[in-house]
Amino acid sequence: MKTFKICAVLLAVALLATGCKGGYSFTGASIPPNAKTISVSTFPNYATTVNPQLSQKLTDDLRNLFASQTSLNVVNGDADLQISGEITSYTTRAAALSANDDVSMNRLTITIKVKFINNCDPDANFEQSFSRYRDYNAQLNFSSVENSLMGEIVSELCDDVFNKSVVNW
Repeated sequence: MKTFKICAVLLAVALLATGCKGGYSFTGASIPPNAKTISVSTFPNYATTVNPQLSQKLTDDLRNLFASQTSLNVVNGDADLQISGEITSYTTRAAALSANDDVSMNRLTITIKVKFINNCDPDANFEQSFSRYRDYNAQLNFSSVENSLMGEIVSELCDDVFNKSVVNW
């Protein structure tokens, strides 16, 4: 009898999961049921300091996030949901001083401007800037930590864009 109850619960969960196409996902995404596609345009880099890998990494990671966390098809060009934007700032500055007034920590900050168009629900459209940073030991050579810091920041920026676009938290 216990096995029957477990099977019944699993069947009910499976039916619910397959019956809820488009409206909700286990990631918390709330996507209009009639939205089937999303496009993510390449983010040009207009920052004063340019990391040559940043534009491609940000664009690819954002596309991969939507592909892996939603049922939307990532397409080029016109789509039900459209994301475009630009990299507006890439800076490294002193973040903390030591007791001797020497710089002990530096901060890498990346800022992007995003435009989201929801052709299924225009009330969800937005234009917004997102900024994230990482502190690192000032004794380290920036070039030795730059790629890992950039990867962490890009991941957080992608999460911010994803959440603002389809999670609405």
